[in-house]
Amino acid sequence: MSEALENLLQEDRLFEVDAEFAANANAKKGIHDEAAADFKSFWHKQALDRITWYTEPTEVLDDSNPPFYKWFKDGELNLSYNCLDRHLEDHGDQVAYHWIGEPGDTRTITYADLHAEVCKFANGLLELGLEKGDRVAIYMGMVPELPIAMLACARLGIVHSVVFGGFSSEALSSRILDADARVVITQDGAWRGGNVVPLKENTDVALNSTPGVEKVVVVKRTDHGVDMAEGRDVWWHDLVEGKSTECEAVKLNAEDPLYILYTSGTTGKPKGIVHTQGGYLTGVTTTHSLVFDIKPDEDVYWCAADIGWVTGHSYIVYGPLANRTTGVMYEGAPNYPDFDRLWQIIDDYGVTIFYTAPTAIRAFMKWGDEHVDKHDLSSLRLLGTVGEPINPEAWMWYHLKIGRENCPVVDTWWQTETGGIMITPLPGAVPTKPGSATIPFPGISADVVDDDGNSVPLGGGGFLTITEPWPSMARTIYGDDDRYVDTYWSRFEGKYFPGDGCKRDEDGYYWLLGRVDDIMLVSGHNISTTEVESALVSHPSVAEAAVVGRKDDLTGQAIAAFVTLRGSVQGDENLLSELRDHVAKTLGPIGKPKSIVFTNDLPKTRSGKIMRRLLKDISEHRQLGDVTTLANADIVQEIADKASTSSGD
Repeated sequence: MSEALENLLQEDRLFEVDAEFAANANAKKGIHDEAAADFKSFWHKQALDRITWYTEPTEVLDDSNPPFYKWFKDGELNLSYNCLDRHLEDHGDQVAYHWIGEPGDTRTITYADLHAEVCKFANGLLELGLEKGDRVAIYMGMVPELPIAMLACARLGIVHSVVFGGFSSEALSSRILDADARVVITQDGAWRGGNVVPLKENTDVALNSTPGVEKVVVVKRTDHGVDMAEGRDVWWHDLVEGKSTECEAVKLNAEDPLYILYTSGTTGKPKGIVHTQGGYLTGVTTTHSLVFDIKPDEDVYWCAADIGWVTGHSYIVYGPLANRTTGVMYEGAPNYPDFDRLWQIIDDYGVTIFYTAPTAIRAFMKWGDEHVDKHDLSSLRLLGTVGEPINPEAWMWYHLKIGRENCPVVDTWWQTETGGIMITPLPGAVPTKPGSATIPFPGISADVVDDDGNSVPLGGGGFLTITEPWPSMARTIYGDDDRYVDTYWSRFEGKYFPGDGCKRDEDGYYWLLGRVDDIMLVSGHNISTTEVESALVSHPSVAEAAVVGRKDDLTGQAIAAFVTLRGSVQGDENLLSELRDHVAKTLGPIGKPKSIVFTNDLPKTRSGKIMRRLLKDISEHRQLGDVTTLANADIVQEIADKASTSSGD
């Protein structure tokens, strides 16, 4: 184990479970032991307690053909029914979504409203000739019609494939072709940062290479004028006009496909991750209830992700609605029209639970505490993070400034492929440490192993693996079973390998180190980019940092850092030297960056992920690839110019 890894294990801040919170929490101490005693029985009980079945399952897990596991395969259900119909008799007037448009328009949508709109659109899909098993691509921004479209598909057994609205026309066409989608649902445009994202125009370009698409349904949102192809394109409002607000939910087998969601790899053909019905709903309802301590009659819950990613599928749509939660949806950018937009929304709607990404948290830190201090955030009672490992100092800022030291922070590790949260503290049962996702969720079996697949003792690091199947797991890569096996099940026999590095401290807490692709080999030492980034962000002048390994004739790889500074701090040679020394002191000399570039921003996708691939290209003076899907494409050339003159040893 590297010196840097040993140092990072020294995080000794422990936040015990609050006794008052624990007394009323959904998850009680002992739940992990109960689940570990018989994980199949644990998940069967969750499935029966949390889901309304047409036919209750008697068979829990079919493991006769690993890794193609099946869960509850003799059960029958419908997810749209579970998210809507079963709530109507007693809770039809409860708010399902408080929706806020970026320009300031709002909608309040009750469960009865949502049910009516879903049924009308489902009847419209039937009119278009769609049937159970057909695939539909959905390319939209964060408008209510997006979950309506998903639930309408689920109601009819149509498989939806949501494509993130920040993707290019090429990305859209590749996904349409791979899924062989018959219909595309989009909108004229989406609001983002005061600008219109031209979704319909992008769709039109994509359709030049997708001859299998028969119809395009278009939501009128920005009303900026788009071309409508006669015979192919239809306005959403025209399609639903006069349609019945009743549409029978189709009985589906637990193993019927629910959706395909493509992972956004930087190279190669995108992977269409297939999730099914019963196991997926069991996983997302259970994790949503226990991780976020959901009280359906009291909470206002806001997952500030985009539905175009799995976080939105599981924790904006299916999990929260099945659990009868009142949620918040926001259409636009977090800094438009001003940097306090999210805190204003929390204040206005009395949000009690807030779930966002470490990237966003670091941006909030950079923008300054004054934007937070303008607003009353006292309604908050729980905070969550998702998307990447969180730096301990970002965790502490979130805890102190947003949570006011009164909110448990649940850091969650999971993936598109896992369907739901896998490693996380349960707020009523597990003490937390800044930067650690703590321990596996009840019913999830994980381990950290070495190159040969042997379990690493506590205090060591290696590769994260999942050692037993779980209900919400992906069933395959669409149309490519062999790739599914090769990608996830071939590295360690009988174990799922998500591709992440991990360490466990002496208490058995898991510390995610990011993708193993992000492990740098410097002078024979394995150093995680996350370790160095955490060290940089722990300096009071640093708001955000991204680290890559670049080729070096002497050390094999050298550490190249890109740093944004807080507030009005100015980067100069003195600060550069101070930061390098700070990292060396925090991690050891081996972790000292060879070069540091100060920049106003980092290249990020619309979902907030830092594009380290581009930073690596910049560091190694390679020709830069396509940057059209970035939220801030202009910054790339600016960083490249600065990197060409950056300081180092």
